[in-house]
Amino acid sequence: MTRKLTLPQLKKYDVTQKVIDALADAESRAMLFSTIKRGKTADELSRQLKIPLSSVYKKLADLQVLTLIKVEKVLISDKGRKFKVYKSRISKADIVIKKSEPTLYLVPN
Repeated sequence: MTRKLTLPQLKKYDVTQKVIDALADAESRAMLFSTIKRGKTADELSRQLKIPLSSVYKKLADLQVLTLIKVEKVLISDKGRKFKVYKSRISKADIVIKKSEPTLYLVPN
């Protein structure tokens, strides 16, 4: 007998649900899809998308845990400061829901 997960359990343990939640968040989605062609620093994302820098770092960390975004390279300024350049790992996402079960299709970048 298969036991259905409750909504809190689903949000905690189901990776597909976590990815769908991340894609449903407008700011996370904007960050992902603005880094498809060219990687960007957190500061660039903050300025371009008009999102507070602290929120950008939080969302980037969440997207990295879900492996939706990666650190493409690390830049070092003339003053020795390090900047990570983030790039989306996906170029497209499709969500199909049949019989209340979502199926997620991610196209690699």
